[in-house]
Amino acid sequence: MTPIYQTSTYAQTGLGEHKGYDYSRSGNPTRTALEACIAALENGRYGLAFASGLAAEQGVLNLLSTGDHMVSSDDLYGGTYRLFESIMRRYNIETTYVATSATEDYEKAIRPNTKMLWLETPTNPLLRLADIRLVADIAHRHKILLVVDNTFSSPYFQQPLDLGADIVVHSTTKYINGHSDVIGGIVVMNNEEVYQNIQFYQNAAGAVPGPFDAWLTLRGVKTLAIRMRQHAENADAIARFLSEHPRVEKVYYPGLPSHPDHELAKRQMSGFGGMVSCQIKGSSADIDKIVRRFKVFTFAESLGGIESLVCHPASMTHGAIPRETREAYGLTDTLLRLSVGIEDSEDLLADLDQALA
Repeated sequence: MTPIYQTSTYAQTGLGEHKGYDYSRSGNPTRTALEACIAALENGRYGLAFASGLAAEQGVLNLLSTGDHMVSSDDLYGGTYRLFESIMRRYNIETTYVATSATEDYEKAIRPNTKMLWLETPTNPLLRLADIRLVADIAHRHKILLVVDNTFSSPYFQQPLDLGADIVVHSTTKYINGHSDVIGGIVVMNNEEVYQNIQFYQNAAGAVPGPFDAWLTLRGVKTLAIRMRQHAENADAIARFLSEHPRVEKVYYPGLPSHPDHELAKRQMSGFGGMVSCQIKGSSADIDKIVRRFKVFTFAESLGGIESLVCHPASMTHGAIPRETREAYGLTDTLLRLSVGIEDSEDLLADLDQALA
């Protein structure tokens, strides 16, 4: 196991000379090991770890300047939307939102001052897909950076850099760590100039993970492959069960042939992941009764851990998005998002069945 270098400062040999590390905000050997590991998993040259997924996103957004414009897929994690609309707009950096799967609309939304395209794919929480390769072609024709949030897939099921993306971001809190016991984020890229700019921000702003957090995440990575296979197997069983349940109006899972992006998912991903969302027939009061009945699933925010979680995005993870905006793209008060864990699938199905009864 990589040691935990629980070190804030390092002995130096002389003026302007050290042995590779001088201060742990600037660099720490445990963090370096994590950054190299995730970069390798994404087939990237450089990795930069941050204290959270949102800190990693802010590191990427720091590449922009006042007056720049972004184009983004519309179905976004609520924290990302809040970052774009409540923080970046204060610096006159505006974002135009495009329906995730409408590839041609990304090009239509580009302006002379557009500097970045931002994709979540699959999206949170409606699990729509963007065609990374086609959007990358659009971005590069216009000399724009393409950023892909790969959190829902993990590097095990999708590698955006290989499909033409310039930058990949993850909340390592989720599948990469996989045990719901650490907060973190990472940025991976191949371009050295982009790397140096984000590395400068990482050191200047200082939102870095501690060595124990880096060690925990490295520990989680060791079981990523086997966990992702079980997440996907369980999610597939649950999606099929829900699609036939009378209390369920609609199921969102790219592994279902009925999913509008199913063929793209088969081309772009090596597996369909562990996230399932579903629209329940009824009211918000009905949803409250259902979530109180779960015994194996835990009603909680976040995702990607070994345990199964159920979340109500409208009041939890996406509460920062105005109701009218959420509902315009299908995120209603009767949507539940399931982060399917690695428990026995029969236990999970039985729990869903009794909660929905």
